[in-house]
Amino acid sequence: MPRFSNILVLVYIIFTFFGCDTKIKNSSPNVILIYADDLGRGLLTHEGQKIIKTPHIDKLAESGVRFENVYGGMFCSPARASLLTGYHDLHTDKWDISRAGLYSDITRGKYSREQVESAYNKQATPVPESEVFLAEVFKKSGYVTAQVGKLDWGFATTHKQLKRHGWDYYYGYYDHQRCHGFYPPFLFEDGNMVTIEGNTRADCGKTAEWDKDGGYEDRWNMDGKEVYSQNLFLDKMIQFLRNNRDAPFFLYHPTQLPHGPSSVPEIHPDFVSNKNLTEIEKTYASMVKMLDDHVGVIVEELKTLGLYENTIIVFSSDNGHEIYYPSEGKINKPMINMQTGKKFDNINTKYYSELVGDVFNGNDGMAGMKRDNWEGAVRVPLIYHWPGNIEGGKIIQTKVANYDLISTFADLLNVALPEEKDGLSYLPEILGKEAGKLHKYIVFSSFHGPALVTQEGWKLRHFGPKDTYQLYYLPDDYREESNLSEKHPELLERLKKELIEACSGDIKNGWFSYQSGILELPEIQNKD
Repeated sequence: MPRFSNILVLVYIIFTFFGCDTKIKNSSPNVILIYADDLGRGLLTHEGQKIIKTPHIDKLAESGVRFENVYGGMFCSPARASLLTGYHDLHTDKWDISRAGLYSDITRGKYSREQVESAYNKQATPVPESEVFLAEVFKKSGYVTAQVGKLDWGFATTHKQLKRHGWDYYYGYYDHQRCHGFYPPFLFEDGNMVTIEGNTRADCGKTAEWDKDGGYEDRWNMDGKEVYSQNLFLDKMIQFLRNNRDAPFFLYHPTQLPHGPSSVPEIHPDFVSNKNLTEIEKTYASMVKMLDDHVGVIVEELKTLGLYENTIIVFSSDNGHEIYYPSEGKINKPMINMQTGKKFDNINTKYYSELVGDVFNGNDGMAGMKRDNWEGAVRVPLIYHWPGNIEGGKIIQTKVANYDLISTFADLLNVALPEEKDGLSYLPEILGKEAGKLHKYIVFSSFHGPALVTQEGWKLRHFGPKDTYQLYYLPDDYREESNLSEKHPELLERLKKELIEACSGDIKNGWFSYQSGILELPEIQNKD
């Protein structure tokens, strides 16, 4: 009799949690999160890209749900920290950002691997036992977790930190500075330093961003550059899928693509004969194309393994667009207005694709780019694809943030999170139901100062160098061209108070700088 009662209780729990009207067919779907690097949403065909075709990512969007108002971070490290922790990046006490570069010194013989990891571990602030990271949400539900690519949030990590963050398996770069090259002499796999035969460059084959001054020759000089990192990552992911086809898994792929400097083993056939593109533009376009092709390979492998119907695929990016294809007379770095020859002051004049000669319009016509607090710096794609459970072709206008993803999956798997997390679940909207609790506003930092965007579309932007505030109404001003601060002084003051509160009482907490935002490393001794 007790056993029969337990079964009734279990049936009641299942019925209550999932409900008779729910679309969820499997309570433990596999999850794959593909996180692009510096991919402005304007680089995707379904968002208006004209030159680069992205059919595999487009198909996910067409048969899944995509969000139109998604806020990542303003550059790599804070965006990834928010994603994996569920906290916005105006906090100063939720994660560390460490300096990069020491892992390259292993190849140069300056330090040993043990010395470098020990230094980083000593630097790290202890993590409370109660803290829950994204991978741990899945581990608490019996999932196997894996991370392959540009590991964690950086700028450097260690085996100890990766295990604390919940990863059963990982493969990739510990150091995000090394990620600027695509031919690593070694990578890390579950605590082991794995030598990549044929790759001998300490800088991982990093090349110049320009074609001038020998940049083109350097990029195509393949001495010491035999194995491309993204191909290694794809192989490891396919192997992981095959090894874990019988258990629920969470696979997180923080790809290097299309972060520069632009580098590929060969130009994609789509662009070889395109006379309208420079050689470096062809290289960059090939990186985006490779990203899309690899998405297609993963989808086909899921179908081959019989996992496609029971796998959620999420596609997003860390931050907005960045230029990795400058050339003299066409597009400059640092950015200048090609019409006036002057730099942008980021108050009255700002970056737009047509003013700098960006043929790809990677920021989708918005103002600004990576590191700014204009919309083009932080707006990213977000796609959820789940056959049989998500209505295809739906576009959601709700404003969401990268720090919402952990709460959304915790909601799906019924995992409790610490109450102080900033994220909210948008699972009901994904499943076609009435929206749950929405953000009153979304906040983010930048190199120029923080910004706040309300759910209604009002945006308050702080420009730190001049300590000035600007107010925009995004539904009527997609390009942020009309500063309304003088017309709405009371609204500006109210939003200003809320932004300062989000910055823990000091607006400077939202003004990221390498000097104040990144921890110094303790002294380490040279290897004997």
